[in-house]
Amino acid sequence: MGSVLSKSVAITQSNYIPWRGYFDLLRSVDHVVLLECVQYTRRDWRNRNRIKTANGPLWLTIPVEVKGRYGQAIDETLIANAEWVEGHIRSIQLAYQRAAYFDAVSPWLFSLLRSAADDPLLTKVNEHLIRGLCRSLDIATPIARCTDILERDASRAMNATDRLLKICLETGATQYVSGPAARSYLDVSIFERNGIEVCWMDYSGYPEYPQLWGAFEPSLSIVDLLLNTGPNARSFLERNPQ
Repeated sequence: MGSVLSKSVAITQSNYIPWRGYFDLLRSVDHVVLLECVQYTRRDWRNRNRIKTANGPLWLTIPVEVKGRYGQAIDETLIANAEWVEGHIRSIQLAYQRAAYFDAVSPWLFSLLRSAADDPLLTKVNEHLIRGLCRSLDIATPIARCTDILERDASRAMNATDRLLKICLETGATQYVSGPAARSYLDVSIFERNGIEVCWMDYSGYPEYPQLWGAFEPSLSIVDLLLNTGPNARSFLERNPQ
């Protein structure tokens, strides 16, 4: 009998212009599933991220409709004001116009942001941006939505561990790569009984890179890395040996 081919899968919620650790996770696996049928969480990374300015980190937030919509899923969350994108572009421009690769990166980055902003659903804006940013970082990992794999209502009725396990089984995963926050709830033994190894993503040890405005800030949107390092950005997704 031939050996079983290994397949690593990451299952993650979409974030707005995520930090480099998010893209390191995406490039480290064979398949990515965006888990968008779960509850939207307020004051989280789904609709906001940070850039660095002369006055310190600044939040860029996409306004979304939440009043009277408690319990809505990420893929049900509507953007409240379509004009958000021009404010974000202006903030990025003011913060990074002196960055080493601003002239090279900003035209396609701003075009990507504007093209994403045409959609009223937060999940589709995020997915559009993530796919575009992956292309800029030469990350070719296939990305699917959870609803491409599981029936939506059935998925929403499952508990967190069962949902993740079912996605792994349906995608043929032999290894599930998870962020460290899931240690608090994930029942690893269920995965092991189903022949799936659980691995924990390590977000420590990323090298510093040239950055504007004083002391290095490690946990910023990927746009900070792209505008400051341009074509060298991918090399800064590599973690330093421990």
